[in-house]
Amino acid sequence: MTTSTILLLLLSVLIAAGLSFYQYLYKAKSDSKVNRLLAFLRFLSLFAIFVLLINPIISRKTYEVTKTPLPIVVDNSQSVKELGQENIAKELSSKLSANGALKDKYDVQLYRFDGDFQPGSELDFKGKQTHIDQVAKNLKQFYRNQNYPVVLVTDGNQTVGNDYAYSFQQNTTVYPIVLGDTTAFLDLKINQLNANKYAFLKNKFPVEVFLQYSGKKPINATFSIQQGNATIHKQNVSFSSSNKAQVISVLLNAEKVGVQTFKAVISSSENEKNKYNNVKNFAVEIIDQRSEIAIISSVNHPDLGALKRAIESNQQRKVTIIKPNEIKSLQDYNVLVLYQPDAQFRTVLEQNKKLQLNSFVITGMNTDFNLLNQYQNNVVFKIGGLKEDYTAEFNSQFNSFALDDIGFEQFPPLEHPFGTITLKENPNVLLKSKVRNITTGSPLLTFSENGLRRNAFLFGENIWKWRMETHLKTKSFEQFDIFTDKIIQYLASNAAKKSLVVNHESFYNSGETIQISAQYFNKNYEFDENARLTIQLKNNQTKTVKSYDFLKGSNEYKVNLDGLEQGNYSFTVKENNSKSQYSGNFQVLDFEIEKQFINPDSERLNQLAANTNGKVYFPDQIDVLIDFLSKSDTYKPTEKAVIKQIPLIDWIWLLLLLAVSLGTEWFIRKYNGLL
Repeated sequence: MTTSTILLLLLSVLIAAGLSFYQYLYKAKSDSKVNRLLAFLRFLSLFAIFVLLINPIISRKTYEVTKTPLPIVVDNSQSVKELGQENIAKELSSKLSANGALKDKYDVQLYRFDGDFQPGSELDFKGKQTHIDQVAKNLKQFYRNQNYPVVLVTDGNQTVGNDYAYSFQQNTTVYPIVLGDTTAFLDLKINQLNANKYAFLKNKFPVEVFLQYSGKKPINATFSIQQGNATIHKQNVSFSSSNKAQVISVLLNAEKVGVQTFKAVISSSENEKNKYNNVKNFAVEIIDQRSEIAIISSVNHPDLGALKRAIESNQQRKVTIIKPNEIKSLQDYNVLVLYQPDAQFRTVLEQNKKLQLNSFVITGMNTDFNLLNQYQNNVVFKIGGLKEDYTAEFNSQFNSFALDDIGFEQFPPLEHPFGTITLKENPNVLLKSKVRNITTGSPLLTFSENGLRRNAFLFGENIWKWRMETHLKTKSFEQFDIFTDKIIQYLASNAAKKSLVVNHESFYNSGETIQISAQYFNKNYEFDENARLTIQLKNNQTKTVKSYDFLKGSNEYKVNLDGLEQGNYSFTVKENNSKSQYSGNFQVLDFEIEKQFINPDSERLNQLAANTNGKVYFPDQIDVLIDFLSKSDTYKPTEKAVIKQIPLIDWIWLLLLLAVSLGTEWFIRKYNGLL
């Protein structure tokens, strides 16, 4: 308490005592026991009231002992079961978590991981992916600025994520417990297969295969690619202790339209412990045409290269960058990207006025807006000469096609002359424009649809900065490329708009996420947030039929179909109120990445331990690890003082004392006839 508070309390004692003495002793002129008792009760009441008014704060110091956290993280992926280590993993988890010496010294926490990271010790070893890098990221969030050990029970075979050997922070010491037999076995493996997702009819498409050999003696093997019962490619390969990897490149013929499945096989006369990794299935969708996209520009700009790369990330697109005066025939193209049209575009705009090709118009500082006003009726420009920076605001009500917000509002601003942009002919705005976080009421990216003709307008240059920004945030251009591809896909299609639009792939690998999305539009072609969408899925081999409900997202409905077995599937999506429906099919290819391993990745686990000043242990050394951790002087509990400040007005007993003293005084006065 402060000095002023103490002085106020002393003053309260004097005032309470003076008033009590004056009323019951001095004024009454009696020194009876009853008056003395009443004076004492009045003193207590007055002093309690003064104390509550002053409300002094009492500080109390306590000490708390904080133990060092000890996360025990167990691999719950399918590869542990494939290596026959599931029972050992459970035993290690139980023994570590139940050890009294560890619990006395550490705050023991149990976690499990596969593709996800979760607290708890319930292990089923059904995880389809192993993401050890995610363990490091989550522990960093849980135990910030703390020095602690980690016991990692795993086989070390990661299937997704960054290299975990360099993921754990510096104040973390990792002690891996290696699950699995580290004895080297002879093994042939298709380590990786690269093939295009799409190919074009009557063309050849490349297949690149990486073969890997584990063993010491020289062997001869046969590599083949099969389709159905036919072998379409076959060749001999040789391996030795000094030649343990080979890369094979093959060109295959695209002879039939549709999804074509193939099987790559490596075989030899040697006995292998794991032959599942000798086979890898893959599929290629053969299409009979490619969309030809023309990016027409009279200026050189980084946007041109960014757009070309983004559009051609979909192999169904071919992009040609060309100047307006070099075009011979617009009929060679499906979609026109008119980048900053100026006076040189007059001939192009005249031709397209007759051909009515769908176009994507991008305007900027070099655009001739008077020319655009003459040759299109979708937008009216009243533009001045001053430059302005416009940022984006995502419109969640956009319904021309399904698109997620990829963080448009955090993207760098686009440059465009300041002025008024008026939309006509049923526009659908995807991005609104803002100037210094103030909404302008003008669009930044908009689409129009009139009959079978579709157009898009982007009012700003430097979209290449958006592509770079997505890479900085996600380490990939994928989000921006998908955004661009959906714009081109919308423009490349001249089909009339449907009320039910379903998006899905033609094939998936077993074990990966299988997601189907859908949009349902009402009679006004507005996204219906109250639609009831269901999907009926049929396995064409087993004839098994299952039904699922779609879950509503921001501007689309989604359903996850994880856990499907290998095979061909057909499905029907139905909107239950309007009875609108869509039918399709896809194929699930046999590929279980967690079955590819025959040994733990002890080399990577040793690297992890070395990088974090830890040490690798094996299951039969669990007692050694427990003894080391329990006796280690590196991790000691810490004691810290905790000061709690409690206002006296929060003390209930003081209020009770006041009520009792006042009540007792009243009854005594009543009993003695003093009222």
